Amino acid sequence: MRRRDFLAKSAMGVAGTWLGSKSWAEAIPSVAGKFGAADMVSLGQTGIKTSRLACGTGTVGVNHHSNQSALGVQGLADLLLQGYDHGLRFFDTADSYGTHPHVAAALKKLPREKITVMSKSWKRDAAGMRADIDRFRKELGTDYIDILMMHCLTDDDWTEKCRPAMDAISEAQEKGIVRAHGCSCHTIGALRAAAKSPWVQVMLSRVNPIGSHMDADPVTVVATLRAGRQSGKAIVGMKILGQGDMRSRVDEALKYALSLDLLHTFTIGAENRKEQLDLINRIGAARA
Repeated sequence: MRRRDFLAKSAMGVAGTWLGSKSWAEAIPSVAGKFGAADMVSLGQTGIKTSRLACGTGTVGVNHHSNQSALGVQGLADLLLQGYDHGLRFFDTADSYGTHPHVAAALKKLPREKITVMSKSWKRDAAGMRADIDRFRKELGTDYIDILMMHCLTDDDWTEKCRPAMDAISEAQEKGIVRAHGCSCHTIGALRAAAKSPWVQVMLSRVNPIGSHMDADPVTVVATLRAGRQSGKAIVGMKILGQGDMRSRVDEALKYALSLDLLHTFTIGAENRKEQLDLINRIGAARA
C-alpha cells in the first residue's frame, strides 16, 4: 500500500473512531514529517504558493462583522502584520466578515506580491459578481485578488444555477484581476458538486475530527475533498477548531488536520497576538 493511501485510510478510520468513542486523542495517527505554519506550499494547479497557515479574519463572520473585525482596523492589521513577520503569507477575508479595510491597512505596509489574498462573494448573478470584484479590489486597495470564492453554496445543482456568476469570475481571471477561483460550501451536496466541477480550482471546506459545523461527518467530507484534490484542485481547510468547539483541544485538531495528507493549507482566525503565536508554535510541534 502506498504511503499516501495508508495515511488517508488511517485518518478516515480515526475520524470514524471518534464518532463512536471518546478516546480519539489516543487513537490519532502520528503526523508524518515536520510541518511549520510558514511552510510555503503550492495550491493545486493554480500556480499560487503561500503559507500553510492562513490568517483567518472571519470567526463568526456575518453581516459585515466578525470577532476579528471587532479588533478595529488597526488592531486586526497589526495582527496580520505580526503573522507576516512569522512567515504567514495568506490572508483570508470576505465581504460578509467586514474585514476588507483591515486587510487593506496591512497590505499598505507589505510587498503585495508576497501575500495571497482570498475573498468571497455571495453574488450569484453576473452583474452582481462583476460589481463585487470591482468593489472588493477598491476596498482591499489592490489591483487583483489572488483567490475569489463563491461564498456559502448550498444547492446540489449550483454549478448550473450560478453559471452567470461563474462566467463573470472566469472573465476576471482572463483579465488578470483574479488569479484563481473556487467556492466554499455549506451542504454535502454542494461540496460534492464542487469536487466534480472542472471550474472549481480551490475548495474551501470545514474540516475537524468531531464534525462540528461541517457539511457531513468527517469521513464523508474527507472522501469528497480527496476526490477534489485528486482532480487537481487546491484544498483549503477551515473550521479546523470547530468554530471554537475544540478551543481546549487545539493540539488534537491540528494533528488531525496535518495527518490527513489532504489539505494544502488551512485557515484559523486568531483573535489576538498571543493566540496567533500559540497556533504557530503548536503547528511546529505537532509531530510530537
